[in-house]
Amino acid sequence: MAPSFPDALPIGAQHPRGRALLAVRKDCVPGRILVEGSWEHSQLLSTPTVIDTFYYCPDACDQPETAAEIAARAREVYRISPKLLARVSRKNRSDGLVSIAQLPEWRAEEVRFSGSSLVLVADGVEYAGNLGTLIRTVDAAKADCLILTSRRAKLTNPAVYAASRGMVLTTPVLEFTSITKAASWLRQHAFDVHLADPAATGSYRVPEYRGRTAFVVGSEGEGLHEDWRMQGFKTLSIPMLGQADSLNVALSAGILLFEARARKEGW
Repeated sequence: MAPSFPDALPIGAQHPRGRALLAVRKDCVPGRILVEGSWEHSQLLSTPTVIDTFYYCPDACDQPETAAEIAARAREVYRISPKLLARVSRKNRSDGLVSIAQLPEWRAEEVRFSGSSLVLVADGVEYAGNLGTLIRTVDAAKADCLILTSRRAKLTNPAVYAASRGMVLTTPVLEFTSITKAASWLRQHAFDVHLADPAATGSYRVPEYRGRTAFVVGSEGEGLHEDWRMQGFKTLSIPMLGQADSLNVALSAGILLFEARARKEGW
């Protein structure tokens, strides 16, 4: 049975809220992200994230209890047609639940570290799916935060939410305007920084990863920016045993983070 919200105004693509929905779908609104689907909304509802607007399509929605819970949290609720849903949806079969949510704002000065903190730095990430997977990996390895430099993919891209499995709402993500500033911040907080470089001769299995540890991984196409190489940090690599010369950036980050986590906790 489709949910019914008597006060919800039916809107189309030309309504201001309809245009706002399409703008978020196109990744054109800073600080806002599109959330679509019942599972994705269950993750959203498990956090204190502000839901600006909830859009539901009665013809597609078969999750009345979830829809009612979202509507109770959202600041505004609107009813949309299957035609508008088709323009917005990123799924092969949508369940008619779409929201605009506010991304959390993380400030570098507010993040607190322990003596054995673990951090990932991603330089020049190009693809939203990889950015989301990096966020999910940081969460899975119980790392403290993800740091972005020379970012190309946007956190507000809907693919980031999907690839992160919603962890973009709970994982601290800090962005620095320059590599120099990021490197200085890591030094200020006494991190032992390792640059992941396929050309490095030292294996990632060698360091003991005591104290605060940070890994820096480069972009999918160009690798690490030269400015990172000029910082004087150590380099390491993941040995490649087949014909491929490198791994996907998110997979590489996962190997490095879990190796360090295992060393820190004595697995």
